[in-house]
Amino acid sequence: MTITLPDLPYGKDALAPHISSKTLDFHYGKHHSAYVANLNKLIEGTALSSDTIEDIIRKTVNDAGKVGIFNNAAQVWNHTFYWQSMKPNGGGLPTGKIAEKIDADFKGYDKFIEQLKNAGLTQFGSGWAWLVLKNNKLEIMKTSNADTPIAHGIKPLLTVDVWEHAYYLDYQNGRGNYIDAFINNLVNWEFVNSNFV
Repeated sequence: MTITLPDLPYGKDALAPHISSKTLDFHYGKHHSAYVANLNKLIEGTALSSDTIEDIIRKTVNDAGKVGIFNNAAQVWNHTFYWQSMKPNGGGLPTGKIAEKIDADFKGYDKFIEQLKNAGLTQFGSGWAWLVLKNNKLEIMKTSNADTPIAHGIKPLLTVDVWEHAYYLDYQNGRGNYIDAFINNLVNWEFVNSNFV
């Protein structure tokens, strides 16, 4: 099974002005595309070549001999999930069942946002901030580099990419401004609800 680069769920200019088409040209067109190409080269001719991306991630996590495979596979998966976590004219207050669960587990939307933003800001270096479902409870989680909740049996619902290539062309070193724009203008609550089943 060849791992393919999935289509973006919107046009490259659809997230502007919050995320520019130039950022998507590099982030999706170069970074995400390179992870796909690298992964296919690394698994070619191996037992992993017929596996799904999720199985590759689970089979290679914490395997020192397969770090390159894990990193590329996890980055392919994380980026695909990240693109779906956003939509044009998104953001704002959550709707549907996830809104009730956020109120119950975080004691309100503002506390949830505070924790999500803090995770994104305090992730040292490259990584991800996540809203996850763990033991039937919502939690905020952060992962370094390519690490991903699915490698640890945890269900992701939403992610914010805090690698510099996700925001540097648009926000320079203003990671907080990028996270604010993501929360206020881009979050795809329909996608979050579709994961929360």
